[in-house]
Amino acid sequence: MAKLTKKQKEAASKVEKNKLYSLKDASALIKEIASAKFDESVDIAVRLGVDPRKANQMVRGVVTLPHGTGKDTKVLALVTPDKEAEATAAGADYVGLDEYLQKIKDGWTDVDVIITMPSVMGKLGPLGRILGPRGLMPNPKTGTVTMDIAKAVQEVKAGKIDFKVDKTGIVHAGIGKVSFDANKIQENANEILQTLLKLKPTAAKGTYIKSIYLSSTMSPGIALDPKAV
Repeated sequence: MAKLTKKQKEAASKVEKNKLYSLKDASALIKEIASAKFDESVDIAVRLGVDPRKANQMVRGVVTLPHGTGKDTKVLALVTPDKEAEATAAGADYVGLDEYLQKIKDGWTDVDVIITMPSVMGKLGPLGRILGPRGLMPNPKTGTVTMDIAKAVQEVKAGKIDFKVDKTGIVHAGIGKVSFDANKIQENANEILQTLLKLKPTAAKGTYIKSIYLSSTMSPGIALDPKAV
């Protein structure tokens, strides 16, 4: 096991073991224990009482964080020529079609979100093995396959993120930066927690939200009280 640095030990000492924090207190504490020289990302990890191997217990959704993610999301708009001006005006970082399809085939995936049109999805099928594992495959359920390209680009740029439960039953999401005010971290975290509650599968039995942890890039996790959500 790697040894903790002096700063990491100091941060860990401020987080009480076995204590379940309120979202408000955890949002303030995460700022206090962040020690890196860069603006650390703030993440939330929620363990759900679901079996993701069963289709009727898969939890997936989208949420627009009220204060954005704090990072500049790089968007690729794979669109036909008649939609290129619309995508560019909305703020897409890369706009085009065939040349970007070729770049992806050659291994380029330096984007955060890909937005496309229904008529283009057929061309993306063969790229599934490249895009799928990186979470980049556009999906109508997350609003990334649409004819309203401008709206989709603007929403992603404003802080819209999609999430899904992983095979271990955990939902991970980046919800901001430690430079955010504590109340903004709290409101972003609350937005995703309330969205998860609405997405509870009817097939899920027992405790739905089992545990919640808030952490930053270099900090220890802070346990939240799931009953307080």
